[in-house]
Amino acid sequence: MRPRIRTNTLTGYAGLARSLRLDPTDLMADVGLDVADLDVPDRWLPAAPAARLLQLSAQQADCPDFGLRMAELRRLGSLGPLSVVLRDEPDLRSAVDLLSRYERAYNEALHLRLSEADGQATIEVWLEFAEPAPHDEALDLVMAALLGIIRALVGSDWRPASAVFSRPSPPDAGPWRRLFGPGVAFDRELTGLRFPARELATPVVTSDPSLRPYTQEFLRTVVAPRAPAAAGGLADVVEAVERLLPLRQHSMQQVSRELGLRPRGLHRYLADRGETFSSIVHGTRARLAERYLPNERYTLTEVSQLLGFQAPSAFSRWFRQQFGTSPKEWRRAPRAGPQAGVTSDGSGQVPNHGGTVREG
Repeated sequence: MRPRIRTNTLTGYAGLARSLRLDPTDLMADVGLDVADLDVPDRWLPAAPAARLLQLSAQQADCPDFGLRMAELRRLGSLGPLSVVLRDEPDLRSAVDLLSRYERAYNEALHLRLSEADGQATIEVWLEFAEPAPHDEALDLVMAALLGIIRALVGSDWRPASAVFSRPSPPDAGPWRRLFGPGVAFDRELTGLRFPARELATPVVTSDPSLRPYTQEFLRTVVAPRAPAAAGGLADVVEAVERLLPLRQHSMQQVSRELGLRPRGLHRYLADRGETFSSIVHGTRARLAERYLPNERYTLTEVSQLLGFQAPSAFSRWFRQQFGTSPKEWRRAPRAGPQAGVTSDGSGQVPNHGGTVREG
């Protein structure tokens, strides 16, 4: 199924487009969307056409910071029911954890990961559309919206130590520096906000502990969380495969050793949950491929190495079987126009994450 977003994600789009002398009705029709959907706040739309819409609008308006401007029009309520709970989280760490666990409640293509190392925290963000789609404007929107959410929770003067983007540097980085501060960098390996880890303990200014039992009950009854990564406790297996792929040490025996299990025990554990080791490896590779390919900092050879293939040719064969196209065509498709990556019936090219290719 194609990942979807709530129409709240496009809050302010029509007005911003008109202010830049664009016709939002025509532009949305160009990517297969209906402008009337914007009047229904909680309606779901396919994510990839929305990303094409942002990129097409930025290009036609000659406005490279279109995504940043969109984010300025959003408020905490754009997250829908989740915003009610978010306001009463005790601190920034809890708020980020909530955003990560419930990301699918507002954007099925969005992924957030909080990590800490050497006293520094990083909130990494990336998008998985399950088909070729442009990322730059969509990630700009996500980053600026994330900054706005944090400021709404802990104070309007909060600023990250740095904001890094995998996208190429725009012609004028001024709008990014004005929003995120001087520590803005482009052409990086990931997209995310970095700041001192101690700031994760910053209290949420709107939090009222007396209301938390009620907001948590509201959360359980109204907002559905993301299914745990690799449901049924498989997250550790997926994470181990992800760590070992670039080292080409992702065999059943090596992953079992990493997890402190015997290979037979790991096989039984996966089978009990309707999975196989091969399906875990292919699914992990497919997700990582979609994350790495839009970032042209990585050559295709480097992407093949990060996914644990012995040779680029093995990666290409695997990718074509999974996605129905070559890695080069996938990377090029978002530049080819608003309908790139869409099949003749309007559906997306959904990857076959359960394939049986065994190269590499």
